[in-house]
Amino acid sequence: MAITAATVTGDFSGFLSPDQAGPIFEQARRMSVMQQLARQVPLGINGVEIPVVTTKPTAGWVSEGGKKPATKGAMTLKTMTPKKLAAIAVVSAEVVRANPGNYVNVLREDIAEAFAIAFDAATFHGTSSPFGQDIDDTAKAVELGTAAASAGGVHTDLVNGLKALVNDGKKLTGFALDDTVEPTILGAVDTTGRPLYVDLPYDATSSAVARPGRLLNRPSFMGQGVAAPVPGSTSTAYPVAYAGDWSQAVWGSVGGITYDVSTETTVTINGSLVSLWENNLVAIRAEAEYGFLINDTAAFVKYTETTPAS
Repeated sequence: MAITAATVTGDFSGFLSPDQAGPIFEQARRMSVMQQLARQVPLGINGVEIPVVTTKPTAGWVSEGGKKPATKGAMTLKTMTPKKLAAIAVVSAEVVRANPGNYVNVLREDIAEAFAIAFDAATFHGTSSPFGQDIDDTAKAVELGTAAASAGGVHTDLVNGLKALVNDGKKLTGFALDDTVEPTILGAVDTTGRPLYVDLPYDATSSAVARPGRLLNRPSFMGQGVAAPVPGSTSTAYPVAYAGDWSQAVWGSVGGITYDVSTETTVTINGSLVSLWENNLVAIRAEAEYGFLINDTAAFVKYTETTPAS
């Protein structure tokens, strides 16, 4: 056969395939913002009872030889019980063997991200929540953009949230911020022109999405999933950030996420039970048990915007 052109690798497209890299375009997985701010406490399989101070002792001035005032403190117990979070992924046995694009390993990390998303949605907004309370239960709210620029703008809005807390005898120990409010926060300055929000170095957690920073000289964490419409709410104001005393919220877990693999049971797929063994499928089941408790929902304030989070 006469040569019409040099032989190139493209002539072997059916024989040679490109090298496959890792999933370099994979988005960074979301971490739980709530778990960064709220305190973690040990949690057993039967739950945990947490002592809560309801009345503090008081002291009074007395004259020499005068009668000293009697006082007492009081405590109560609040119970945090573990609730199960679970997911089942089903793949073919061929996918497990071939593991295209490192899919099986990526799947494990994606499930962990799904757990973080579900935890934040439950604890911030009560979405499909097994817990009795969530941060949206607070009655304190400040709408961002209310204060005119001449009156301090967003800086004044944030301070008004602080004022709502301190006027009620509460503290502000930190902020939870959604990604959607980042442009608003980054563009805000205080009365002297200094930026309100300061990014902190997070090289050690660069793959995490719960980014640390400082706001009003308090720690903050920014990430996805903090903003969401309140289920059942007819309000046009949607929370995009929260501030408050995060020592009033605690969480715990019974161990970590556990994984089980089965090739012989049945799994509901598209509304019908499907035999894994008969169809040569593999099911990967992930489970974790989390507890969450808010001692005082009034210790928090939510910052809202009139446009729902996308």
